[in-house]
Amino acid sequence: MLTMAMTRAASGLLRALLERTGDQSSRILLSEIQSVDWQSLTFTGETHLLWLRVPGPNADRIVGRLTANLGNAEFAIPGHLVADIAVASAPSCAFDGSVTLAIEALTIAD
Repeated sequence: MLTMAMTRAASGLLRALLERTGDQSSRILLSEIQSVDWQSLTFTGETHLLWLRVPGPNADRIVGRLTANLGNAEFAIPGHLVADIAVASAPSCAFDGSVTLAIEALTIAD
């Protein structure tokens, strides 16, 4: 099921991602988010796809901080664990210096 409203897991994931950029978090814009229910035999959760845009200048530095060692990062999301997270496609730079990227993640209910 595709959810149009941001779920608690998605909201927590976005907050945790923004924290990775420190004082530059206000420069990251959420363009779109999709969350889909996910389950295995023993776990329930959601898959998420977030499209983020960082306006220039120095957008590439902020994106670098956000994505550095992303797959090994620890995230504090109440009631959820981030089981998997990765950059979904290479960040793209626009003529105005902004950078757009997509991040996909799997969160599991704790």
